[in-house]
Amino acid sequence: MIHLLPLLAPLLLAGASFYAFQAPGLRPRQAIRVAELAALGSIVVAILSAVVLVLQGPGTSPAIGYSYFALASRLDLVSLVMLLLVSFIGWVVLRYAGTFLDGEERQGPFTGWMTATLAAVLLLVQSGTLLQLVIGWVATSLLLHQLLLFYPDRIAAQRAARKKFIVSRTGDAALIGAVILLAISFGTGDIATILAAARAGEGLPLTIAAAALLAIAALLKSAQFPTHGWLTEVMETPTPVSALLHAGVVNAGGFLLIRFADVMLQAPVVLAVLVMVGGFTALFGSLVMLTQSAVKTSLAWSTVAQMGFMILQCGLALFPIALLHIVAHSLYKAHAFLASGSAIETVASIKRPGPVAIPNAKAVGRAFLLALAIYAVIGLLFGFADKPPQALALGAILIFGVAYLIAQGLADAAPRALTWRTSLYAISAATAYFALQRISDKLMLGTLPATPQPEPLEWTLMLLAVVTFGVVAVAQSLFPLWAYHPAAAGLRVHLANGLYVNALFDRLLGGWTLPRTPSATPASIKE
Repeated sequence: MIHLLPLLAPLLLAGASFYAFQAPGLRPRQAIRVAELAALGSIVVAILSAVVLVLQGPGTSPAIGYSYFALASRLDLVSLVMLLLVSFIGWVVLRYAGTFLDGEERQGPFTGWMTATLAAVLLLVQSGTLLQLVIGWVATSLLLHQLLLFYPDRIAAQRAARKKFIVSRTGDAALIGAVILLAISFGTGDIATILAAARAGEGLPLTIAAAALLAIAALLKSAQFPTHGWLTEVMETPTPVSALLHAGVVNAGGFLLIRFADVMLQAPVVLAVLVMVGGFTALFGSLVMLTQSAVKTSLAWSTVAQMGFMILQCGLALFPIALLHIVAHSLYKAHAFLASGSAIETVASIKRPGPVAIPNAKAVGRAFLLALAIYAVIGLLFGFADKPPQALALGAILIFGVAYLIAQGLADAAPRALTWRTSLYAISAATAYFALQRISDKLMLGTLPATPQPEPLEWTLMLLAVVTFGVVAVAQSLFPLWAYHPAAAGLRVHLANGLYVNALFDRLLGGWTLPRTPSATPASIKE
């Protein structure tokens, strides 16, 4: 019965949401204060849930309902991490929004929709039954839709919300299909029972079809190529909503794959597809991000890339690392969006004395060799033998990003202090990766399945991913040398427009994304 405790968190925020809707008009200070207290209460509930988990162990609360039509709270390390993450970010965003929207005519309803969205996410991440999972998943999207249309007269906001609505409903259909197949295959709606049976190898072949539908739902939720356009367009919403996206909303796709990790392991081909789609989205998003001039748009493309990397990790069956990535990225990116207003002033105030260090080809080559050497030494100290090959490949991809920094330090014009600093960054990054990977694996032992040994297909995809990310990292390091070439200028224009994939997706959808208002003619929203 004590495992019902986590359900108090969404109930507190749902109550605050109802109160906020009763406080229209300017400056509903009492409603804002109630929302902040409810978010603080959800943090307290998450902390108390951690105590229960330590004392009682993982478990599912008694079902509220009957058979497949029941709700229950699942308390384990995965749900606890998400409870703490969503509650904390939600509290920070609500406090920020109270000041950011001060004086807005509809601040009360905005606070109501935001607390309701947080309540839906908290209900989702602690789902103990398939029915609750679907309710939380769909409710999160529908409530977020209201926040995306906070400024309903903005045509760009209407278009982005409609595109998000279409993509989300497709993902909802995929999830519902997966849930039905899982219920038929395992004869129960209890998620813990399903995972235990899947780990024992039961449920085939319907489980493979369910895993494919779960993957589709996750890809659509996490703005993966080529359906990523809605995420880069929802920057028309208030900044707190952009930060709220990282509180279990856009990364709910990764949570879904992690929660059903035992099911996903029964479908290696599906995992291979996740590696390919996630890896390509990560590369595509990171390249486009570099060409964006608007701060929030650049951050949105960065989120597309990071979500791709998260999907890649899940495809490699590195589920503990994927969960760690969700936490780290959510905290960083929520802060980045909330601080985006002062980003331009901060960058402009930075003094850059002396020449800019531009590495040549030799410096880039030395940088990558040094980065790989540092990675190898740190890996040997932590022990390569007990690491799955997937984790080693992922670490190599990460170290390529650090090699770009080392290249700046090895440039001819670079001061010695920069050289030492970038080398220290590389050592710190390699050490942190191996340390955090070991900690996450030990903490999630028994909660999430171990990474299996890769088959020939997985080996091929890992090699392809490492080589591709390495080539892109080298090209990025050498880009300053040919940045002013006419071909580079043309490439920059195409990348700035996302290689026009979003425009093609709009054409595929036809007129469905066009706002149905008298002023919203096709000519008025032409890009």
